Amino acid sequence: MIKPTNILSNHPKIEKGKALIEIRDVQKSFGDNHVLRGFNLDLYEKENLVIVGKSGSGKSVLIKCFVRLVEMDSGSVKVLGKEISELGQKELDELRTEVGFLFQGSALYDSMTVRENLEFPLRRHPDKLRGEKVEDLVIEALESVGLAHAIDLMPAELSGGMKRRIALARTIILRPKIILYDEPTSGLDPITSKEIIQLILDIQQKYNTASLIITHDMDCARVISNRMVILRDGINYAEGTYAELVQLKDPKVQAFFK
Repeated sequence: MIKPTNILSNHPKIEKGKALIEIRDVQKSFGDNHVLRGFNLDLYEKENLVIVGKSGSGKSVLIKCFVRLVEMDSGSVKVLGKEISELGQKELDELRTEVGFLFQGSALYDSMTVRENLEFPLRRHPDKLRGEKVEDLVIEALESVGLAHAIDLMPAELSGGMKRRIALARTIILRPKIILYDEPTSGLDPITSKEIIQLILDIQQKYNTASLIITHDMDCARVISNRMVILRDGINYAEGTYAELVQLKDPKVQAFFK
């Protein structure tokens, strides 16, 4: 892995605290396609870590390995101190309540209203209510994304940006310690993309979450990241702040900033 030069940066950096996700030598292949070739990474508490890579480089596969939506071939992934490959289904389900996942396509239930979409994870995990009412948690989550007025709409009545906001509200309703974002600005117009980026920053501040964001949107990466990782050739090729990486002379790194 190329280490960035030690330059001053005005971009916000997070002091390394507790590692909430620890990835060591993760490998994953699909037939002869070796997607991950020994990937290593730590995600620290309260930071926004962005992973960038070309289309097909394995970004989505990587984050799905974190919660065993995709099984890795070898390596180690610890989430909140637990080795996920050693967890039974019940333990894995419990861990997943601590890890929010914003899918690229929003993944709302088309047959449910906005209210019902947000109630669904609370109904499945009543222990997460913490003595609070379902209705109150739904309203709070919707207010956090500015869509309390959409509570009784159906997904078909929502714009693409609204769907992404509702999906984000559903992601935070269990108040996870970690949020994984899969291309959060993909398919959105520039104005809506900026709104989603600001929401992610607001959620980081309000809930003190650690977030891992995969994207090919370099404007998103520049604004949102405390730290960036470039996924290339199946490995953590380079990491640092946006300002540090943009200064590197390596042409394989510079290709992302042109």
